[in-house]
Amino acid sequence: MVLEMAALSRLSGEPVFEEKAHRAMDVLWQMRHRSSDLMGTVLNIHSGDWVRRDSGVGAGIDSYYEYCLKAYILLGEEKYLGRFNRHYDAVMKYISQGPLLLDVLMHRPHTNSRNFMDALLAFWPGLQVLKGDIRPAVETHEMLYQVIQRHNLLPEAFTTDFQVHWGQHPLRPEFLESTYFLYRATQDPYYLQVGKHALQALQKYARVPCGYAAVKDVRTAAHEDRMDSFVLAETFKYLFLLFAEPADLVLDLDEFIFTTEAHLLPLSLSTSGNASAAQLNPSALKVAPPIEPTAQNGHDLDEPRTCPSTLHLFPESVRRPLKNMVNGMCPRRSHRRKLHAVQFQVGNPEHMKAVRDMGIAIITLPDGRLQLLHTFANARSASDAEEGLQFMQEMVELSKAQAQAPDSTPLTVSYRVAASAHTPAHKVVLTAGPAHFGRELKGNERVVASVALAEPLRVCAALEQPQKLKGRIAVIERGDCMFIDKARRVEAAGAVGAIVLDNTGGSSSSTSSMFAMSGDGTNDVHIPVVFLFQQDALQLLQAVSLDPELEVTLQDSKNSASSDPLLAEAAEAMDARLLDSILDRLKGSVNDFLSKQHDQAKVDEFRNEYAQLFEQLIWVNSIEEGDDEDGHIRTKRGRSRNLDPDGPSEEPKSTKEPKEEL
Repeated sequence: MVLEMAALSRLSGEPVFEEKAHRAMDVLWQMRHRSSDLMGTVLNIHSGDWVRRDSGVGAGIDSYYEYCLKAYILLGEEKYLGRFNRHYDAVMKYISQGPLLLDVLMHRPHTNSRNFMDALLAFWPGLQVLKGDIRPAVETHEMLYQVIQRHNLLPEAFTTDFQVHWGQHPLRPEFLESTYFLYRATQDPYYLQVGKHALQALQKYARVPCGYAAVKDVRTAAHEDRMDSFVLAETFKYLFLLFAEPADLVLDLDEFIFTTEAHLLPLSLSTSGNASAAQLNPSALKVAPPIEPTAQNGHDLDEPRTCPSTLHLFPESVRRPLKNMVNGMCPRRSHRRKLHAVQFQVGNPEHMKAVRDMGIAIITLPDGRLQLLHTFANARSASDAEEGLQFMQEMVELSKAQAQAPDSTPLTVSYRVAASAHTPAHKVVLTAGPAHFGRELKGNERVVASVALAEPLRVCAALEQPQKLKGRIAVIERGDCMFIDKARRVEAAGAVGAIVLDNTGGSSSSTSSMFAMSGDGTNDVHIPVVFLFQQDALQLLQAVSLDPELEVTLQDSKNSASSDPLLAEAAEAMDARLLDSILDRLKGSVNDFLSKQHDQAKVDEFRNEYAQLFEQLIWVNSIEEGDDEDGHIRTKRGRSRNLDPDGPSEEPKSTKEPKEEL
C-alpha cells in the first residue's frame, strides 16, 4: 500500500500515512532471506516468522515486488530501486527457468517447492517491461499465451507440462496488463491479435445475460455465479487501453503510473513533499492540443512522413524459438470423452468397463451407497487417468447439486386399456422417476396427452419428424447424451412432456432403486420429464403398439389413485379383503392353539407374542390405529374386528363415522 498511502499523505498534507507505509516496507526488506534475497509468501504478523517459505512471483508476493519498483518511479526514492534490483536478480537466478517461473524455497533456492504455476504471475512480464528487460518478458508472455490457446482461458494454476492444475478462471486482468505494456513498449501488432483473442474468449466463455461470469473450470466452461470487481476495474480497462487510439484518451498516460489495482496516480506526486498537500498542475490532466500542419513542421503534405518502426522485429525473433512450446509438451486430446458423470449407470457393463479403465474402483458400502475411488496408477493410460480425474470432479459437482435440490417425489405414468376378449377394461399405473429439471408436477397438477415415439428414439441428434411431437408426450430412450439435452430437443419440437425409457435390460421399479434424472444446472426446460425402467417401459410400448393414439397421464404418485374413483374404490376393497383374510386365519390358529394348552404361563406368553404380531399387521395406510368402545379396531371403511381371540367372531356394525385416511 506504499503508493496509495504516499499519495494520501501528499494530497492531504498528513505525513503519517506515508511514514507508516515506509516502515512496513522497511520491515519486509529486513525479513528477506539474506543469502538468497528472496521473500516468502506468508508472515505471522505477531511473531514475525515466515509461515510459508515458498518464494515466487505469483500469489502472495506479487504486489510487493511490483511496489518496490513503482515506489521508486512515483516517489523517486533510490532505496526502493536498489531493493527491487536485488530481488529481481534473485528471481532471475533462482525462480526463472527459461519462460517458466517456478516457486522455490527461500532458504534453499535451488529446490522447487511446487510443480505448478498460478495465474497471478502473469503480471510479471508487464513489470519486466517497466524494468526495461524486454526479452524475458516476451518469453514468459508467449508461454502464457500458448497456455491460453491450449485451454481457451488461463487456468488459475497449471503444471510444468501445461496441464490444468486448478481449473477456475475468475477473469483476472494480469495477462492483459502485461499484453498492454508489451504493446506500448514494442508497438508490435502481434499483441493486438493477442488482445483480440482474449476478448473473443471472454465473449464466448464468460458472457452471460447479466454481465460476465467467472468460469468454474476451463475444461468444461461451466460458470460460477460471481463477477469480481477487478473485471470492470482492471480487465476491461486494460483491454480498452490496448485498443484505444490516442484521441480516445482524456489523459496523457505517460504522466501517470498504474497501481496494482490499475488506478492512476500522477507522477507529479514525486515533486511534492509529504509534509504539505500537493498542488497538482491542472494542465497535467488535460490533453495537449493537436499540432496543426504547417510548412515549418513538415506536415504540409497530405500524408505525414514517418520512419518505419522495427521495434516489433525484436519480440518476433524472441518468440520464434518458442513456437508450439505448449502443444509440444501438452498435446491436444483428439478423442472424445468416454463417459460423463451424468450418463453413468451402475448396471451398464460398458460404463463399468469405462470407469475401470479410468482407474476408478466402485465399492458398495454397508448401507447400500456406492463409493468411488480414483487411483491414477490403476488407469489404463495417462489420458484415461486424466479423464478419470475429470469424471470424479463431475461426480462431486453432481452430488452437490443433487444434495441442494429439493426432494423429488415419484411420479406415475397411467393410461387405460380397453376391454378385450380375455380382460376387462382397466387402468395401468406405472411408477416413474422424476427429474431435477423441467416442470414439477405437484398436488393435482397433471399432463394428459397422446404419446408419440421420437425419431431417432435417443434424441441425441436432430429429430427427423419433429412435427409428430407437437402437443404430445414424447417417448424417448436413455443413452448417448444427457437427459436434459433430450428434453430440450423434444420441447423445441412442441412436446408437452417426455417419458424416458431405460436402456438397461431387465430393470424394473420393483427391483431397481428409483432415482431422479440430473440436469446441467440450467433451468431452460419447461415440460415435465419422467423416467421408466425397462420392464415398465415394455408395458407402455405394448399398449402404444395396440393403440397408437394412446392417451397418457403424468402426475404425482400421491394423487394418482385418489384422482380415479374406480381405482381408489378397487384399492380400498382389496385392502379390506386382504385384512379380513389375514385376521380370520390368524384368529383361527390362535383359538386352535389355546384350546390345546393347560399351562396358564404358556398361554399368557403366547397372548403377548400374539399381540406383538398383530401390531405388525396394522398398516397406517390400511387401518386406523386405536380401538372403539367395544375393543374392536376399525378399518378404513368403518367395519370393525374383535381383537380378543376368545370373543365373538361376528362383525357388529360400527356406530362411528369413518375417519379420513391419513
